[in-house]
Amino acid sequence: MFDIDHAIASYESRKNNRTAASFIFNQHSTQEWQQQITQAAELVSEHINGAEKPFSGILPSELVEEFTQVDLHQPLESTEAALAELNTLYLRDAVYFHHPKYLAHLNCPLVLPALLGEAILSSINSSVDTWDQSAGGTLIEQKVIDWTLDQIGLGPQADGIFTSGGTQSNLMAMLLARDSHCKRTHPGHSIKYQGLPPDAGRWRIFSSGVSHFSIQKSAALLGLGYNAVVPVASDDRFRMDPRALDTAIEQCLAEGNIPLAVVATAGTTDFGSIDPLNPIAEICRRHQVWMHVDAAYGCGLLVSKRFADRIDGICHADSVTVDYHKSFFQPVSCGAFFVRDHQHLEHVTCHADYLNPLSAKLEGTPNLVNKSIQTTKRFDALKMWLTLRIMGEQKLGEAFDTLLDRTAEAHLTLAAHPHIDVLHQPQLSTQVFRFVPRQSLAPEVIDEINANIRKAIFRSGNAVVAGTKVDNRQYLKFTLLNPATTLADVEEVIDLIVHYGKELTAQHLSLMATE
Repeated sequence: MFDIDHAIASYESRKNNRTAASFIFNQHSTQEWQQQITQAAELVSEHINGAEKPFSGILPSELVEEFTQVDLHQPLESTEAALAELNTLYLRDAVYFHHPKYLAHLNCPLVLPALLGEAILSSINSSVDTWDQSAGGTLIEQKVIDWTLDQIGLGPQADGIFTSGGTQSNLMAMLLARDSHCKRTHPGHSIKYQGLPPDAGRWRIFSSGVSHFSIQKSAALLGLGYNAVVPVASDDRFRMDPRALDTAIEQCLAEGNIPLAVVATAGTTDFGSIDPLNPIAEICRRHQVWMHVDAAYGCGLLVSKRFADRIDGICHADSVTVDYHKSFFQPVSCGAFFVRDHQHLEHVTCHADYLNPLSAKLEGTPNLVNKSIQTTKRFDALKMWLTLRIMGEQKLGEAFDTLLDRTAEAHLTLAAHPHIDVLHQPQLSTQVFRFVPRQSLAPEVIDEINANIRKAIFRSGNAVVAGTKVDNRQYLKFTLLNPATTLADVEEVIDLIVHYGKELTAQHLSLMATE
């Protein structure tokens, strides 16, 4: 009698009895690679095509239960099995940023050329820290850096480097501001070699109270501490007040402290507000203070055809942060840092004989690690390169302008709604607002209602919106980064907010009536 099950098991055993080397991507495995890429692309396409909602609404506790069955000590029997498992553990319940009703955080949908670049760079796996690991990849990154510098207008001595994102770029900005200040005011003292000088405890960084938290984080990492960051008052549109900045710097000097840098934000995370760059630049020039512009969000205005004047004055900065993975529709990670005077980048240069010896620099070998705080560096510039070569800067600008148009429409719709209190007029694509019941309720109750509106919408999966606090009050937030989102999509999400707001209000009133 034949044992068919044993025969099948024997075949499967031989099939999976592969050598470790057979899993390496090389000339012997390109056909299998193509098959696997096709399988993955089909699976992702199935979810993208079928995603009626941006989220499934699954709870963490429900998904954690699925993971208890996974034994990472034992591989699965096939690629198909691994993809099926991934479908259950991730793709089925992923939060889909491409969906037009995803209106929450600074997460953008992706343009196709960038996805193509991601596939290529991951497959070749170049590390663009040195020429001998990347060759043309080094020149492609430098070309994209130079293109962006042309958009910013920092001048002929400017340079830059790709980074993991805004946090790393802001850290580089504060490091260069710190070390260049020390070099100018403490001749012969190098922080790189000797550490901080005795008066470093009096160095101060100025930013608005709604700037990114990475400024405080950078101050801490650089040995200056959170207390070195001086919050500057903002106007009613959450933009830094130049007069308040000037006063803060004068007060700093009067107290015997030393102004080190001013961080102007071109697109705050919560409000999309853009600080007045020209007046701030004049104050920095007068006080001889480093001016950094955090344009991680607002960098899309660099290619805008109709709204570029909103970042007028960025050309005066000493350094600039750009996040292509926010406003240029690129996959994470894809950011860059730029500096007016390339010589300041020497503060992050460290030569290693095995990697980037000084002799290579003298020979003119372009090693990007010389101006980076990273060593191993992904070839993220390829994504922007292919986007520019296939889509072009004009189409990028049109896409970003569409976001601003849609946000302006959303603002008018929200402002006209009797149940919505709009906090500000947007400069970019972010709108902060909150649901307000018709009934007179305590502010704390309205806070709780708004917090639960966001939770209810997320649990339903029908949309995703963000929340934030302003003056310790709870608000909701739209961030529009999808050019395919229509006003009708936004109106449907507003209807959801009002529906849940009324339902939660009724629940509260019913509970109060029974007490």
